[in-house]
Amino acid sequence: MEILKNGKRQLYLDKYSIAHLFSFPIEEFIQVHEYKRDEWIIQEGMRPDFLFYVIEGKAKIYITHHNGKVSLINFVNTNDYIGEMELLNEVYYTKGIQSSTKTICFAIPIHRCRVQILEDATFLRELTKFLSVKATQMATKYSQSLAFPLKNLLADFILQTADEGVYKEKHVTVCDFLGVSYRHLLHVLAQFCDKGYLQKEGNRFCIKQYDRLYELAEMLRNK
Repeated sequence: MEILKNGKRQLYLDKYSIAHLFSFPIEEFIQVHEYKRDEWIIQEGMRPDFLFYVIEGKAKIYITHHNGKVSLINFVNTNDYIGEMELLNEVYYTKGIQSSTKTICFAIPIHRCRVQILEDATFLRELTKFLSVKATQMATKYSQSLAFPLKNLLADFILQTADEGVYKEKHVTVCDFLGVSYRHLLHVLAQFCDKGYLQKEGNRFCIKQYDRLYELAEMLRNK
């Protein structure tokens, strides 16, 4: 992780200003953090020192179960918060969050302005909207797994996790997240390759027809 300073920091503060989300001058507290692909933004079980706001890139949320199995449970995208539950709850088990592309976040040090944030009605209204949308999306994910064939779910998953046109998630992770069999997943991936949507190169896939994947994924949005 790199903390961007001076001119680089100011460039992002100007381009992605979040001053309107707060009623006090938040930008004097903000750090700008840059993460490479696969870097951990938050380690599982460790309370974060920052409230993050994602301005570029995307990440994945993981949880380790009592039996030691690690599961992908959700995604983080631009304009999402990270660490909001830890901000609101003194006792909360932190999930692991790992960048899936180069990711840049505004990092607000909780120890310096937690009281101001939690007393800021402007921010709390925005956070309430975010949490409402987040809860709705989680409920929708379950219903989609029952209502749509794997080709739609997989197209959306590939677009969510690809980095610079390359998709290389582990099959077992995908099967667990989408609730499908290994055999079914391989069958649909083979179909995507046969149709020219993807091209297999070793243990990864290159996206060749973004438009076709978007068409399949968009059906989930229009439900």
